[in-house]
Amino acid sequence: MKEIEVLVEVYNKFDELKKKLADFEYKGLKRTLDEYYYDPQRDDLKPDKNGGLNHCLRLRTKDNECFITYKDDVFENGKWLYSDEYETKIENISMLREIFKRLGLIKFIEIDNCKDTYVFNDYEIVIENVKDLGIFMEVEYCTEDDVDVKKVKDEIQSFINSLGLNVSEELNVGKPELYMKKHNIKID
Repeated sequence: MKEIEVLVEVYNKFDELKKKLADFEYKGLKRTLDEYYYDPQRDDLKPDKNGGLNHCLRLRTKDNECFITYKDDVFENGKWLYSDEYETKIENISMLREIFKRLGLIKFIEIDNCKDTYVFNDYEIVIENVKDLGIFMEVEYCTEDDVDVKKVKDEIQSFINSLGLNVSEELNVGKPELYMKKHNIKID
């Protein structure tokens, strides 16, 4: 599945933000815990020297369900466009952690996130209150179709602008990269 999204940091107060989204369909609040792993033997499955993740392996716990995800980010001229995401539900996260350990994979970051999710037309709007990082808004469009990614991202950005919120420019990195930078986490 092609995941096209725009991630921005939100500078409004949380209550103001929720008020702006009150007319959209509210899907609820979920806590998500993401564990990111790298392989010290493979350069493509660990952060680069600048802390960027082009490929990542993640274990996610959400609503007492667990998932394993591999994400392959697609860039153009150094700018993130979208991710190809491969995810499946797993039954026993403890066993998978043990398998990762025996394969030599190392957990290097954990993102603890409370997510309020809204839907508007074809967009999923997620307000993310990330522990030790801040408040973010991710507007996502998912498709199996071959679409003009730049056009879709421009449409998403126009939608964000129409909300009248005080937000950053598109961040072009994910929360793991932001967390690593803020907390000065480096992988050799």
